[in-house]
Amino acid sequence: MNTSSKPRVLVLGAGFGGLELTSLLSETFGAGIDVTLIDKSDGFVFGFSKLDVMFGHKTADQVRLPYSNYAKPGVRLLRQTVTAIDPERRRVTTDAGVHEADFLVVALGADYDFDATPGLAGANEFYTVAGAERLRDVLPTFTRGRALVGVCGAPYKCPPAPSECALMLHDYLVKRGVREACEINFVLPLPSPVPPSPETSRALVSAFVERNIGFIPGRRVASIDNARKVAILDDGVKMQFDLFLGVPKHRVPDVVIASGMTENGWITVNPRTLETNYAGVYAVGDGANTGTPKAGVFAEGAARAVASDLIVKLSNSGTAKQYDGFGTCYIEFGGGRIGKVEVDFFSGPKPTGTYHEASLALRADKEHFGSSRRARWFGM
Repeated sequence: MNTSSKPRVLVLGAGFGGLELTSLLSETFGAGIDVTLIDKSDGFVFGFSKLDVMFGHKTADQVRLPYSNYAKPGVRLLRQTVTAIDPERRRVTTDAGVHEADFLVVALGADYDFDATPGLAGANEFYTVAGAERLRDVLPTFTRGRALVGVCGAPYKCPPAPSECALMLHDYLVKRGVREACEINFVLPLPSPVPPSPETSRALVSAFVERNIGFIPGRRVASIDNARKVAILDDGVKMQFDLFLGVPKHRVPDVVIASGMTENGWITVNPRTLETNYAGVYAVGDGANTGTPKAGVFAEGAARAVASDLIVKLSNSGTAKQYDGFGTCYIEFGGGRIGKVEVDFFSGPKPTGTYHEASLALRADKEHFGSSRRARWFGM
């Protein structure tokens, strides 16, 4: 029972979705609302920053934004681990206690399923900060042989990121003067690098050809034999490597699966309102089956829709704005050049993408994307 006159909103996960949602609620209601934001980590890291760590451009400490800097009226951020979710009662248990809410928003993202790809646990991956740090130390030792960028399953976070990895690896090896002694191949389960935007995909494939990067679409890495340094694809083809850079298969966290909220591995939601099958319970971000990519900008857009709905319900006025399924992704092409693709998933009969050619000028856009959110959420 809610003994407080303030509406209670409980948000699980302080990623793009959780940070944007709680910021909007704070801006609207201030201290007039009781918002609890829970995350097990001590800080936030932009996904694109992991590539900066991997290639030695920045350290992990430089890209981590401490949650201790997050301070919003009406919001308390707790560092706790969620151990159970009861969506019917909107009741959440953590390693530090029990929380109940009038509205519950699950934004716990996606975890990495290393066990789904035999041998991956003993190989290198670049989708975690720890993995990026390990590769930062491994890359300087790679001076000749075969490098393989391998994606182990779809969907996965930030669809352009593996393409960026291959292109940035090319630049890295060129700068070290060893590119001619190295081979780069890229295995992707998708039919093209960015399926909603054929123009973006063509630009990336052209960049691969120009840089002599082998591109194998429509295939995933099914297993890895680390002793023999062989990756086995899902069609049985074996690819030798001296350096493996992997993208693990994704899945929702175990605690979400145990809650009964998932269907076919992801949380079922209304794609336009983000409401689940449970009253007063929403899901945003990588764990929600919205039909849009698993990327921070889309989680942020979904969070805005949930915030709009909650604001209308709590203020008893206005009309909620639905999730528009629109997002912008920046793509590193190497040589300091940045491309941009704007993708619209809901306004037409099928998803469409608008490509903006890679240029040095677009780097300022990408930097503003990061700095504006850093300032908005953390005051930094």
